[in-house]
Amino acid sequence: MKTQRPKNLDLRTIRLPLPGIVSILHRVSGAILFLMGIPLFLYFLERGLHPERAGEPGIFPRLLLVPLIWAFLHHFCAGIRFLLLDIHLGLDKPQARRSSLWVLGVSGFLTLIVEMLAW
Repeated sequence: MKTQRPKNLDLRTIRLPLPGIVSILHRVSGAILFLMGIPLFLYFLERGLHPERAGEPGIFPRLLLVPLIWAFLHHFCAGIRFLLLDIHLGLDKPQARRSSLWVLGVSGFLTLIVEMLAW
């Protein structure tokens, strides 16, 4: 007996559930932390090692900090969610959806708070 399998997977028409979106964003935030965090860290390290060039960082590095701070906070919150899933807490669909909403909400809220404190 053969199973019915999809013949054409059109990625534009597939609707991903919210926990799947949070999982993808967790990976994206990790990539942002790696790709943006290292150059920005080196930039601030270089400015700190040369006191004559130290001072106010300017608008461009500050604007780069916004996605970097979001990436860190989202990666942290989603990581806690995945640790709870690893110990079999929140595996049911309603609980997984609710925890995904919490991750998005808390990471967004914390990003706004940190940005307001940083400026």
